[in-house]
Amino acid sequence: MFLRKLRVQKLAAQEQPTEQAQSPDRAMQRVPVQGDPTQLQDCPIHWIDTFAMRNFTNDAVFDDTLPVEDGVMEAGHRVPLERLRVAMEDWLRRKGFVKTGEELRVTEISRTEEK
Repeated sequence: MFLRKLRVQKLAAQEQPTEQAQSPDRAMQRVPVQGDPTQLQDCPIHWIDTFAMRNFTNDAVFDDTLPVEDGVMEAGHRVPLERLRVAMEDWLRRKGFVKTGEELRVTEISRTEEK
């Protein structure tokens, strides 16, 4: 039984600014990264679905997960959130969806946040 909704988001890697020479008479100058590197992005439902098929984990605790929509999945209360996050992040990294330096966030959606 699915009793709680979870938000599944990817946190983009914080890129380090690069240095670039401006002219021979000026020192190196820091160039800022374009955009907001700390923005959370909802994981597409097809990413969540690849994890929820369970064939790769052989771990019955994840049987109680169900993709709902982009960035949202349902899970039973016996599914430990940190263990789910670690397993999903590992799987999505192996599939190439989560890059080095990026991380996954899995948080419970409160009833007041539900649509």
